Amino acid sequence: MGSNEYMPLYHHENGAQLILVNNCHESIWPGILGSAGVDTPQSGGLHLGSGEESVLDVPEKWSGRIWGRQGCFFDSNGKGNCETGDCFGQLHCQGKGGVPPATVVEMTLGTSTSPLHFYDVSLVDGFNLPVSMKPVGGGIGCGVASCEVDLNVCCPSALEVRRGGRVVGCKSACLAMQSAKYCCTGSYANPNTCKPTLFAHLFKAICPKAYSYAFDDSSSLNKCRASRYVITFCPPH
Repeated sequence: MGSNEYMPLYHHENGAQLILVNNCHESIWPGILGSAGVDTPQSGGLHLGSGEESVLDVPEKWSGRIWGRQGCFFDSNGKGNCETGDCFGQLHCQGKGGVPPATVVEMTLGTSTSPLHFYDVSLVDGFNLPVSMKPVGGGIGCGVASCEVDLNVCCPSALEVRRGGRVVGCKSACLAMQSAKYCCTGSYANPNTCKPTLFAHLFKAICPKAYSYAFDDSSSLNKCRASRYVITFCPPH
């Protein structure tokens, strides 16, 4: 991707631009959730038709998560539902997270102690859509966070979420099994006792650049410092 492919709307002294791109063959409805105490752009949700993009301006030290919702229907008041990633029947999630399973892009764009940006793609809450995040134009030490393969086509039957006869999501082992061992909670709430499951190994083998379970290898976390990032749903691979 050339560094001139996306021109900034204005120069950012502080903060960053997040360019959301829908490369899927159908509409998606990105959900956005800012961390406690930070604003959430677009009131937490928007619609992107196939091939469309949207630019979000976020302030310095913004942190939060972005995920894709599929198969949504909303009325003129923004009420409705989505097949995956639904945020309690609202077009604008307004402080609510998505119902798993959903592929989640997580980011912290600077902290009080570090100007670096940290970001990752997480399958800890399961999978619904392929997605990637990378800096526009590259950068020193900047990596690509991604799960670019459609895990739904190889999802173990015990983890499948089906709508109308087709698999639209793949649950995490935690969501499917509801046990401390799989959720890394209770006596399993540390990396010494919580080990990757067979399912986590499967996710990791197919999407090595994504977090597959709570205590996954830290190589899945990217560190960068850029003014613009592109988040692509259904990225080419």
